[in-house]
Amino acid sequence: MNTATPFRRDPLERTFLPLHKRAFGTATGLVAAIILFVLTVVTMERTSENPFNLGLLAQYFAGYSLSWTGAFIGAAWAGFTGFVMGWFLAFCRNVIVAVLIVYVRTRAEIAQTQDFLDHI
Repeated sequence: MNTATPFRRDPLERTFLPLHKRAFGTATGLVAAIILFVLTVVTMERTSENPFNLGLLAQYFAGYSLSWTGAFIGAAWAGFTGFVMGWFLAFCRNVIVAVLIVYVRTRAEIAQTQDFLDHI
């Protein structure tokens, strides 16, 4: 088995490494929380008409409103939702890559041993 660090591996080998679900979920949740917080603050501070109807997010995120408290509550909800979505996306990607690798290996093994019985 190759004990090299992940950064010294072959680029093709690194492509098929599984994603770390918790890390991907945390990164996705953090980005979603920051985006919702900044979007809420920018929308609150604009004096002109409301270009984004962010108040509708209260239908999905309990306690969310266009206020400073609502910005923090919305960021928490967006972080949680982003984490779950990121974790699930990484999980699905890992399963698909694993199934694909098994499929390709199986086809290669069958192709190598296909004419085995012809030589007996």
